[in-house]
Amino acid sequence: MIYQLADGVEIENAVHGGVLVSSRPLRMVRLNRSLLDLVQRLPNVDLRQLAAAEVKALEKLVKGGFVDRRWHGLEDMAELPTVSIIIPVKDRAEDLRHCLNSLEQLDYPQDKLQVVVVDDGSSDETPDVAENWGAILLRSGKIGGGPAFARNKGASVAEGEILAFIDSDCSAEKNWLSDLLPVFYDEELAAVGGLVDGMHHGSALDRYEAVMSSLNLGRREMSGGPGADTFYLPSCNLLIRKKAFSEAGGFRSELHVGEDVDLTWRLRDLGWKIKYMPCGTVYHAHRSFLWPFMKRRFDYGTSEGILHQLHPVRGKKMILPPMLTFILVLLMASVLLKTPWPLPIAASLLLIDVFLTRRRLDKIGLDFSLGKIFAARLRAVGSLGYYIGYHLLRYYLLPLILSAVFLPKLAILMLLIVLGVGLVDYRVRKPKISLLGFYMYYTLEQLSYGTGVLRGCLKVKSIASYALDFKCTG
Repeated sequence: MIYQLADGVEIENAVHGGVLVSSRPLRMVRLNRSLLDLVQRLPNVDLRQLAAAEVKALEKLVKGGFVDRRWHGLEDMAELPTVSIIIPVKDRAEDLRHCLNSLEQLDYPQDKLQVVVVDDGSSDETPDVAENWGAILLRSGKIGGGPAFARNKGASVAEGEILAFIDSDCSAEKNWLSDLLPVFYDEELAAVGGLVDGMHHGSALDRYEAVMSSLNLGRREMSGGPGADTFYLPSCNLLIRKKAFSEAGGFRSELHVGEDVDLTWRLRDLGWKIKYMPCGTVYHAHRSFLWPFMKRRFDYGTSEGILHQLHPVRGKKMILPPMLTFILVLLMASVLLKTPWPLPIAASLLLIDVFLTRRRLDKIGLDFSLGKIFAARLRAVGSLGYYIGYHLLRYYLLPLILSAVFLPKLAILMLLIVLGVGLVDYRVRKPKISLLGFYMYYTLEQLSYGTGVLRGCLKVKSIASYALDFKCTG
Protein backbone atom coordinates (compact mmCIF):
# COMPACT_ATOMS: atom_id res chain seq x y z
CA MET A 1 0.00 0.00 0.00
CA ILE A 2 1.21 3.51 -0.81
CA TYR A 3 0.00 7.08 -0.23
CA GLN A 4 0.41 9.77 -2.88
CA LEU A 5 -0.86 13.27 -3.58
CA ALA A 6 -4.22 13.31 -5.36
CA ASP A 7 -4.47 14.71 -8.88
CA GLY A 8 -4.66 18.50 -8.92
CA VAL A 9 -3.17 18.89 -5.41
CA GLU A 10 0.03 20.86 -4.89
CA ILE A 11 2.20 21.69 -1.90
CA GLU A 12 2.66 25.40 -1.18
CA ASN A 13 5.07 26.78 1.38
CA ALA A 14 3.45 28.94 4.04
CA VAL A 15 4.09 30.46 7.44
CA HIS A 16 4.84 27.80 10.11
CA GLY A 17 4.70 24.87 7.67
CA GLY A 18 2.96 24.29 4.39
CA VAL A 19 -0.42 24.08 2.71
CA LEU A 20 -1.96 21.47 0.46
CA VAL A 21 -3.98 23.24 -2.22
CA SER A 22 -6.64 21.64 -4.43
CA SER A 23 -7.49 23.82 -7.39
CA ARG A 24 -10.96 22.44 -8.31
CA PRO A 25 -12.61 23.50 -6.15
CA LEU A 26 -10.20 25.83 -4.40
CA ARG A 27 -9.63 24.13 -1.06
CA MET A 28 -6.66 23.95 1.24
CA VAL A 29 -5.43 22.34 4.43
CA ARG A 30 -2.56 23.58 6.58
CA LEU A 31 0.28 21.23 7.55
CA ASN A 32 2.69 21.55 10.45
CA ARG A 33 6.39 21.06 9.81
CA SER A 34 6.49 17.34 10.61
CA LEU A 35 3.42 16.51 8.50
CA LEU A 36 4.75 18.69 5.67
CA ASP A 37 7.99 16.70 5.70
CA LEU A 38 6.02 13.44 5.56
CA VAL A 39 3.82 14.59 2.66
CA GLN A 40 6.82 15.87 0.70
CA ARG A 41 8.32 12.37 0.81
CA LEU A 42 5.22 10.69 -0.64
CA PRO A 43 4.97 8.19 -2.23
CA ASN A 44 8.46 7.04 -1.14
CA VAL A 45 7.54 6.36 2.48
CA ASP A 46 8.03 3.07 4.35
CA LEU A 47 4.65 2.70 6.03
CA ARG A 48 6.04 0.18 8.51
CA GLN A 49 8.14 2.92 10.07
CA LEU A 50 5.25 5.38 10.52
CA ALA A 51 3.75 6.10 13.91
CA ALA A 52 0.02 5.54 14.43
CA ALA A 53 -0.53 9.32 14.60
CA GLU A 54 1.16 9.79 11.21
CA VAL A 55 -1.00 7.12 9.58
CA LYS A 56 -4.08 8.72 11.13
CA ALA A 57 -3.06 12.12 9.72
CA LEU A 58 -2.59 10.63 6.24
CA GLU A 59 -6.00 8.94 6.47
CA LYS A 60 -7.60 12.31 7.24
CA LEU A 61 -5.96 13.74 4.13
CA VAL A 62 -7.30 10.78 2.13
CA LYS A 63 -10.83 11.44 3.40
CA GLY A 64 -10.45 15.12 2.50
CA GLY A 65 -9.45 14.25 -1.06
CA PHE A 66 -5.91 15.65 -0.80
CA VAL A 67 -4.12 12.29 -0.75
CA ASP A 68 -4.85 9.03 -2.59
CA ARG A 69 -4.26 5.57 -1.19
CA ARG A 70 -3.24 2.70 -3.47
CA TRP A 71 -3.03 -1.00 -2.66
CA HIS A 72 -0.57 -3.34 -4.33
CA GLY A 73 -3.17 -6.11 -4.15
CA LEU A 74 -3.46 -9.37 -2.29
CA GLU A 75 0.23 -9.27 -1.38
CA ASP A 76 -0.74 -6.58 1.16
CA MET A 77 -2.57 -9.28 3.12
CA ALA A 78 -0.69 -11.54 5.51
CA GLU A 79 -3.14 -14.37 4.89
CA LEU A 80 -5.95 -14.68 2.35
CA PRO A 81 -9.36 -14.88 4.05
CA THR A 82 -12.05 -17.41 3.21
CA VAL A 83 -14.97 -15.86 1.34
CA SER A 84 -18.62 -16.91 1.11
CA ILE A 85 -20.31 -15.49 -1.99
CA ILE A 86 -24.07 -15.15 -1.43
CA ILE A 87 -26.54 -14.74 -4.30
CA PRO A 88 -30.29 -14.19 -3.71
CA VAL A 89 -32.41 -15.10 -6.73
CA LYS A 90 -35.97 -15.60 -7.93
CA ASP A 91 -36.93 -16.63 -11.49
CA ARG A 92 -33.65 -15.53 -13.10
CA ALA A 93 -32.21 -18.75 -14.51
CA GLU A 94 -30.22 -17.21 -17.37
CA ASP A 95 -29.02 -14.27 -15.29
CA LEU A 96 -27.88 -16.65 -12.56
CA ARG A 97 -26.02 -18.84 -15.04
CA HIS A 98 -24.16 -15.77 -16.33
CA CYS A 99 -23.37 -14.67 -12.77
CA LEU A 100 -22.06 -18.08 -11.70
CA ASN A 101 -19.94 -18.42 -14.83
CA SER A 102 -18.26 -15.11 -14.03
CA LEU A 103 -17.32 -16.45 -10.58
CA GLU A 104 -15.38 -19.29 -12.22
CA GLN A 105 -13.00 -16.66 -13.66
CA LEU A 106 -12.16 -14.96 -10.34
CA ASP A 107 -8.42 -14.60 -9.71
CA TYR A 108 -8.82 -15.91 -6.17
CA PRO A 109 -8.02 -19.39 -4.85
CA GLN A 110 -11.09 -21.57 -5.39
CA ASP A 111 -10.38 -23.48 -2.18
CA LYS A 112 -10.94 -20.21 -0.31
CA LEU A 113 -14.39 -19.71 -1.87
CA GLN A 114 -17.87 -20.90 -0.98
CA VAL A 115 -20.76 -20.03 -3.31
CA VAL A 116 -24.27 -20.01 -1.80
CA VAL A 117 -27.37 -19.48 -3.94
CA VAL A 118 -30.60 -18.75 -2.08
CA ASP A 119 -33.70 -19.43 -4.16
CA ASP A 120 -36.63 -17.26 -3.09
CA GLY A 121 -39.44 -19.38 -4.52
CA SER A 122 -38.58 -19.60 -8.23
CA SER A 123 -41.03 -21.21 -10.64
CA ASP A 124 -38.46 -21.69 -13.44
CA GLU A 125 -35.25 -23.73 -13.66
CA THR A 126 -33.24 -21.37 -11.45
CA PRO A 127 -32.61 -24.02 -8.73
CA ASP A 128 -31.36 -26.48 -11.35
CA VAL A 129 -28.87 -23.92 -12.68
CA ALA A 130 -27.43 -23.46 -9.18
CA GLU A 131 -27.15 -27.20 -8.49
CA ASN A 132 -25.67 -28.04 -11.89
CA TRP A 133 -23.02 -25.37 -11.47
CA GLY A 134 -22.05 -26.81 -8.09
CA ALA A 135 -23.20 -24.02 -5.79
CA ILE A 136 -24.72 -24.66 -2.40
CA LEU A 137 -28.48 -24.29 -2.98
CA LEU A 138 -30.74 -23.09 -0.20
CA ARG A 139 -34.50 -22.57 -0.36
CA SER A 140 -35.65 -19.42 1.40
CA GLY A 141 -38.81 -21.16 2.48
CA LYS A 142 -40.92 -18.37 1.02
CA ILE A 143 -42.17 -17.19 -2.36
CA GLY A 144 -40.79 -13.72 -2.88
CA GLY A 145 -39.61 -13.19 0.69
CA GLY A 146 -37.28 -10.52 -0.66
CA PRO A 147 -33.53 -10.14 -1.19
CA ALA A 148 -32.85 -9.16 2.43
CA PHE A 149 -34.52 -12.30 3.77
CA ALA A 150 -32.69 -14.46 1.21
CA ARG A 151 -29.30 -12.90 1.97
CA ASN A 152 -29.75 -13.54 5.69
CA LYS A 153 -30.62 -17.15 4.90
CA GLY A 154 -27.41 -17.50 2.91
CA ALA A 155 -25.34 -15.85 5.64
CA SER A 156 -26.68 -18.37 8.17
CA VAL A 157 -24.76 -21.21 6.46
CA ALA A 158 -21.76 -19.17 5.30
CA GLU A 159 -18.40 -20.44 6.49
CA GLY A 160 -16.20 -17.64 5.16
CA GLU A 161 -14.60 -14.89 7.21
CA ILE A 162 -15.89 -12.45 4.58
CA LEU A 163 -19.43 -12.43 3.17
CA ALA A 164 -19.47 -11.26 -0.46
CA PHE A 165 -22.93 -10.26 -1.69
CA ILE A 166 -23.68 -10.08 -5.40
CA ASP A 167 -27.07 -10.07 -7.15
CA SER A 168 -28.15 -12.69 -9.66
CA ASP A 169 -28.45 -10.09 -12.45
CA CYS A 170 -24.81 -9.13 -12.00
CA SER A 171 -21.53 -10.60 -13.19
CA ALA A 172 -18.19 -10.12 -11.50
CA GLU A 173 -14.95 -8.96 -13.06
CA LYS A 174 -12.14 -11.44 -12.48
CA ASN A 175 -10.40 -9.12 -9.99
CA TRP A 176 -13.60 -8.41 -8.02
CA LEU A 177 -12.32 -9.93 -4.79
CA SER A 178 -8.59 -9.31 -5.26
CA ASP A 179 -9.24 -5.57 -5.68
CA LEU A 180 -11.46 -5.18 -2.62
CA LEU A 181 -10.22 -7.68 -0.03
CA PRO A 182 -6.91 -5.88 0.73
CA VAL A 183 -8.92 -3.02 2.24
CA PHE A 184 -9.72 -5.29 5.18
CA TYR A 185 -6.18 -4.73 6.42
CA ASP A 186 -7.95 -2.12 8.55
CA GLU A 187 -9.39 -4.08 11.48
CA GLU A 188 -11.94 -1.35 12.14
CA LEU A 189 -13.43 -1.77 8.67
CA ALA A 190 -16.69 -3.74 8.52
CA ALA A 191 -17.57 -3.49 4.84
CA VAL A 192 -16.30 -2.41 1.44
CA GLY A 193 -18.24 -1.85 -1.75
CA GLY A 194 -16.92 -1.76 -5.30
CA LEU A 195 -17.85 -0.16 -8.60
CA VAL A 196 -21.17 -1.15 -10.17
CA ASP A 197 -21.02 -0.68 -13.93
CA GLY A 198 -23.64 -1.36 -16.59
CA MET A 199 -23.66 -4.78 -18.23
CA HIS A 200 -25.37 -3.71 -21.45
CA HIS A 201 -24.84 -0.64 -23.64
CA GLY A 202 -27.12 -1.32 -26.59
CA SER A 203 -29.85 1.24 -25.86
CA ALA A 204 -29.65 4.87 -24.83
CA LEU A 205 -31.23 3.96 -21.48
CA ASP A 206 -28.59 1.27 -20.92
CA ARG A 207 -25.87 3.86 -21.45
CA TYR A 208 -27.65 6.33 -19.18
CA GLU A 209 -27.95 3.75 -16.40
CA ALA A 210 -24.32 2.71 -16.78
CA VAL A 211 -23.20 6.01 -15.25
CA MET A 212 -26.32 7.44 -13.58
CA SER A 213 -27.65 4.44 -11.65
CA SER A 214 -27.77 5.01 -7.89
CA LEU A 215 -25.80 1.76 -7.62
CA ASN A 216 -22.83 3.47 -9.29
CA LEU A 217 -21.08 5.53 -6.60
CA GLY A 218 -18.62 7.09 -9.01
CA ARG A 219 -14.86 7.14 -9.54
CA ARG A 220 -13.73 8.54 -6.21
CA GLU A 221 -12.93 6.57 -3.07
CA MET A 222 -15.24 7.34 -0.12
CA SER A 223 -15.40 6.20 3.48
CA GLY A 224 -17.56 6.66 6.54
CA GLY A 225 -17.52 5.81 10.23
CA PRO A 226 -19.63 6.85 13.19
CA GLY A 227 -21.50 10.04 12.28
CA ALA A 228 -24.73 11.41 10.91
CA ASP A 229 -24.07 11.60 7.16
CA THR A 230 -25.94 9.37 4.70
CA PHE A 231 -23.06 7.51 2.98
CA TYR A 232 -23.93 3.85 2.36
CA LEU A 233 -22.96 0.87 0.18
CA PRO A 234 -25.23 -0.95 -2.32
CA SER A 235 -25.73 -4.65 -1.63
CA CYS A 236 -25.17 -5.89 -5.19
CA ASN A 237 -21.41 -5.42 -4.71
CA LEU A 238 -20.77 -5.63 -0.99
CA LEU A 239 -18.13 -7.42 1.09
CA ILE A 240 -18.70 -7.60 4.87
CA ARG A 241 -16.82 -9.17 7.75
CA LYS A 242 -18.99 -12.03 8.98
CA LYS A 243 -18.51 -11.01 12.62
CA ALA A 244 -19.65 -7.45 11.84
CA PHE A 245 -22.65 -8.76 9.90
CA SER A 246 -23.63 -10.93 12.87
CA GLU A 247 -23.10 -8.09 15.33
CA ALA A 248 -25.46 -5.87 13.33
CA GLY A 249 -28.06 -8.63 13.08
CA GLY A 250 -27.90 -8.86 9.30
CA PHE A 251 -30.36 -7.22 6.93
CA ARG A 252 -33.82 -6.21 8.10
CA SER A 253 -35.88 -8.88 6.35
CA GLU A 254 -38.99 -6.73 6.25
CA LEU A 255 -37.30 -4.16 4.00
CA HIS A 256 -37.55 -4.83 0.26
CA VAL A 257 -35.80 -1.58 -0.74
CA GLY A 258 -33.25 0.38 1.24
CA GLU A 259 -32.13 -2.69 3.17
CA ASP A 260 -28.50 -2.09 2.19
CA VAL A 261 -28.71 1.54 3.31
CA ASP A 262 -30.11 0.45 6.66
CA LEU A 263 -27.47 -2.24 7.24
CA THR A 264 -24.46 -0.10 6.41
CA TRP A 265 -25.83 2.71 8.60
CA ARG A 266 -26.28 0.29 11.50
CA LEU A 267 -22.72 -0.94 11.06
CA ARG A 268 -21.51 2.64 11.34
CA ASP A 269 -23.71 3.24 14.38
CA LEU A 270 -21.96 0.29 16.04
CA GLY A 271 -18.60 2.03 15.57
CA TRP A 272 -17.45 0.21 12.43
CA LYS A 273 -16.10 1.91 9.31
CA ILE A 274 -17.27 1.30 5.73
CA LYS A 275 -15.49 2.16 2.49
CA TYR A 276 -16.25 2.50 -1.21
CA MET A 277 -13.55 1.70 -3.75
CA PRO A 278 -13.96 2.57 -7.46
CA CYS A 279 -12.64 -0.85 -8.47
CA GLY A 280 -13.58 -4.48 -7.83
CA THR A 281 -16.23 -4.10 -10.53
CA VAL A 282 -19.46 -6.00 -10.98
CA TYR A 283 -21.63 -5.45 -14.04
CA HIS A 284 -25.35 -4.99 -13.44
CA ALA A 285 -28.13 -5.67 -15.94
CA HIS A 286 -30.06 -2.44 -15.42
CA ARG A 287 -33.69 -2.07 -16.38
CA SER A 288 -33.54 -1.10 -20.04
CA PHE A 289 -37.21 -0.22 -20.61
CA LEU A 290 -38.69 3.10 -19.60
CA TRP A 291 -41.49 2.01 -17.27
CA PRO A 292 -39.40 -0.51 -15.24
CA PHE A 293 -36.67 2.15 -15.01
CA MET A 294 -39.14 4.71 -13.60
CA LYS A 295 -40.78 2.14 -11.34
CA ARG A 296 -37.43 1.20 -9.81
CA ARG A 297 -36.56 4.82 -9.11
CA PHE A 298 -40.00 5.27 -7.55
CA ASP A 299 -39.41 2.21 -5.34
CA TYR A 300 -36.03 3.56 -4.21
CA GLY A 301 -37.71 6.82 -3.26
CA THR A 302 -40.33 5.09 -1.11
CA SER A 303 -37.59 3.84 1.24
CA GLU A 304 -36.74 7.33 2.53
CA GLY A 305 -39.72 7.58 4.89
CA ILE A 306 -39.07 4.33 6.75
CA LEU A 307 -35.28 4.85 6.72
CA HIS A 308 -35.72 8.20 8.43
CA GLN A 309 -37.88 6.60 11.09
CA LEU A 310 -35.23 3.94 11.66
CA HIS A 311 -32.34 6.45 11.58
CA PRO A 312 -33.69 9.88 12.57
CA VAL A 313 -30.19 11.34 13.16
CA ARG A 314 -29.27 10.85 9.49
CA GLY A 315 -31.25 13.74 8.09
CA LYS A 316 -30.45 15.84 5.04
CA LYS A 317 -27.95 18.63 5.58
CA MET A 318 -27.64 21.81 3.54
CA ILE A 319 -24.40 23.77 3.96
CA LEU A 320 -24.91 27.41 3.01
CA PRO A 321 -21.93 29.82 2.93
CA PRO A 322 -23.67 33.16 3.74
CA MET A 323 -21.96 35.37 1.16
CA LEU A 324 -22.24 32.88 -1.72
CA THR A 325 -25.85 32.11 -0.77
CA PHE A 326 -26.79 35.79 -0.89
CA ILE A 327 -25.13 36.14 -4.30
CA LEU A 328 -27.08 33.15 -5.57
CA VAL A 329 -30.36 34.56 -4.20
CA LEU A 330 -29.72 37.80 -6.09
CA LEU A 331 -29.13 35.90 -9.32
CA MET A 332 -32.37 33.95 -8.84
CA ALA A 333 -34.24 37.17 -8.10
CA SER A 334 -32.97 38.66 -11.35
CA VAL A 335 -34.43 35.70 -13.26
CA LEU A 336 -37.77 35.61 -11.42
CA LEU A 337 -38.32 39.37 -11.55
CA LYS A 338 -36.91 39.70 -15.08
CA THR A 339 -34.82 42.67 -14.05
CA PRO A 340 -31.05 43.27 -14.09
CA TRP A 341 -30.95 45.41 -10.92
CA PRO A 342 -29.75 42.57 -8.59
CA LEU A 343 -26.81 41.77 -10.88
CA PRO A 344 -24.54 44.74 -9.96
CA ILE A 345 -25.11 43.97 -6.27
CA ALA A 346 -24.25 40.31 -6.82
CA ALA A 347 -21.09 41.28 -8.74
CA SER A 348 -20.04 43.68 -5.97
CA LEU A 349 -20.52 41.02 -3.30
CA LEU A 350 -18.50 38.55 -5.35
CA LEU A 351 -15.63 41.03 -5.61
CA ILE A 352 -15.79 41.64 -1.84
CA ASP A 353 -15.66 37.89 -1.28
CA VAL A 354 -12.64 37.63 -3.58
CA PHE A 355 -10.73 40.30 -1.67
CA LEU A 356 -11.63 38.73 1.70
CA THR A 357 -10.37 35.38 0.42
CA ARG A 358 -7.18 37.05 -0.78
CA ARG A 359 -6.61 38.52 2.70
CA ARG A 360 -7.04 35.10 4.34
CA LEU A 361 -4.52 33.59 1.92
CA ASP A 362 -2.04 36.41 2.51
CA LYS A 363 -2.14 35.73 6.26
CA ILE A 364 -0.84 32.20 5.76
CA GLY A 365 1.72 33.24 3.16
CA LEU A 366 0.02 32.05 -0.03
CA ASP A 367 0.35 34.22 -3.11
CA PHE A 368 -2.65 33.63 -5.42
CA SER A 369 -3.56 36.04 -8.20
CA LEU A 370 -6.89 37.84 -7.98
CA GLY A 371 -7.90 36.27 -11.30
CA LYS A 372 -7.36 32.75 -9.97
CA ILE A 373 -9.27 33.52 -6.79
CA PHE A 374 -12.11 35.15 -8.73
CA ALA A 375 -12.45 32.08 -10.98
CA ALA A 376 -12.44 29.77 -7.95
CA ARG A 377 -15.11 31.76 -6.08
CA LEU A 378 -17.25 32.01 -9.20
CA ARG A 379 -17.06 28.22 -9.51
CA ALA A 380 -18.04 28.02 -5.83
CA VAL A 381 -21.22 30.01 -6.57
CA GLY A 382 -21.96 27.61 -9.42
CA SER A 383 -21.34 24.60 -7.18
CA LEU A 384 -23.72 25.97 -4.57
CA GLY A 385 -26.32 26.54 -7.27
CA TYR A 386 -25.92 22.93 -8.40
CA TYR A 387 -26.13 21.71 -4.80
CA ILE A 388 -29.42 23.50 -4.12
CA GLY A 389 -30.82 22.90 -7.60
CA TYR A 390 -30.22 19.16 -7.45
CA HIS A 391 -32.05 18.96 -4.11
CA LEU A 392 -35.02 20.82 -5.57
CA LEU A 393 -35.17 18.51 -8.58
CA ARG A 394 -34.72 15.37 -6.50
CA TYR A 395 -37.49 16.10 -4.02
CA TYR A 396 -39.72 18.87 -5.35
CA LEU A 397 -39.91 18.52 -9.13
CA LEU A 398 -43.58 17.49 -9.13
CA PRO A 399 -44.67 20.47 -6.93
CA LEU A 400 -42.52 22.76 -9.10
CA ILE A 401 -44.23 21.54 -12.27
CA LEU A 402 -47.69 21.99 -10.74
CA SER A 403 -46.78 25.45 -9.43
CA ALA A 404 -45.36 26.49 -12.79
CA VAL A 405 -48.81 25.99 -14.35
CA PHE A 406 -50.06 28.93 -12.28
CA LEU A 407 -46.81 30.89 -11.99
CA PRO A 408 -45.14 31.18 -15.43
CA LYS A 409 -42.14 33.00 -13.91
CA LEU A 410 -41.46 29.92 -11.80
CA ALA A 411 -41.48 27.81 -14.96
CA ILE A 412 -38.51 29.82 -16.29
CA LEU A 413 -36.56 29.27 -13.09
CA MET A 414 -37.44 25.56 -13.06
CA LEU A 415 -36.29 25.19 -16.66
CA LEU A 416 -32.99 26.89 -15.86
CA ILE A 417 -32.48 24.56 -12.88
CA VAL A 418 -33.16 21.47 -15.00
CA LEU A 419 -30.86 22.67 -17.78
CA GLY A 420 -28.08 23.81 -15.45
CA VAL A 421 -28.05 20.89 -13.01
CA GLY A 422 -28.53 18.37 -15.80
CA LEU A 423 -25.68 19.86 -17.84
CA VAL A 424 -23.30 19.55 -14.88
CA ASP A 425 -24.16 15.87 -14.42
CA TYR A 426 -23.91 15.26 -18.15
CA ARG A 427 -20.40 16.72 -18.28
CA VAL A 428 -19.23 14.99 -15.11
CA ARG A 429 -20.72 11.52 -15.75
CA LYS A 430 -20.17 11.58 -19.53
CA PRO A 431 -22.96 9.21 -20.62
CA LYS A 432 -22.63 8.03 -24.20
CA ILE A 433 -25.98 9.46 -25.30
CA SER A 434 -27.15 12.78 -26.73
CA LEU A 435 -27.69 15.69 -24.39
CA LEU A 436 -31.39 15.80 -25.32
CA GLY A 437 -31.83 12.10 -24.51
CA PHE A 438 -29.98 12.60 -21.24
CA TYR A 439 -32.31 15.44 -20.22
CA MET A 440 -35.34 13.26 -20.90
CA TYR A 441 -34.16 10.34 -18.75
CA TYR A 442 -32.75 12.68 -16.11
CA THR A 443 -36.05 14.52 -15.68
CA LEU A 444 -38.05 11.28 -15.55
CA GLU A 445 -35.64 9.89 -12.97
CA GLN A 446 -35.99 12.88 -10.64
CA LEU A 447 -39.75 12.95 -11.09
CA SER A 448 -40.05 9.21 -10.34
CA TYR A 449 -37.78 9.30 -7.31
CA GLY A 450 -39.39 12.41 -5.82
CA THR A 451 -42.87 10.94 -6.26
CA GLY A 452 -41.67 7.77 -4.55
CA VAL A 453 -40.37 9.79 -1.59
CA LEU A 454 -43.79 11.43 -1.24
CA ARG A 455 -45.52 8.04 -1.41
CA GLY A 456 -43.18 6.60 1.23
CA CYS A 457 -43.75 9.52 3.57
CA LEU A 458 -47.51 9.23 3.23
CA LYS A 459 -47.25 5.51 3.97
CA VAL A 460 -45.45 6.08 7.27
CA LYS A 461 -47.58 9.19 7.97
CA SER A 462 -44.58 11.45 8.43
CA ILE A 463 -42.81 14.05 6.29
CA ALA A 464 -39.83 14.24 8.63
CA SER A 465 -37.48 12.90 5.96
CA TYR A 466 -38.01 16.17 4.01
CA ALA A 467 -36.59 18.22 6.88
CA LEU A 468 -33.29 19.97 6.19
CA ASP A 469 -30.56 20.74 8.69
CA PHE A 470 -29.18 24.09 7.52
CA LYS A 471 -25.61 24.94 8.40
CA CYS A 472 -24.04 28.31 7.59
CA THR A 473 -20.28 28.18 7.12
CA GLY A 474 -17.48 29.78 5.14
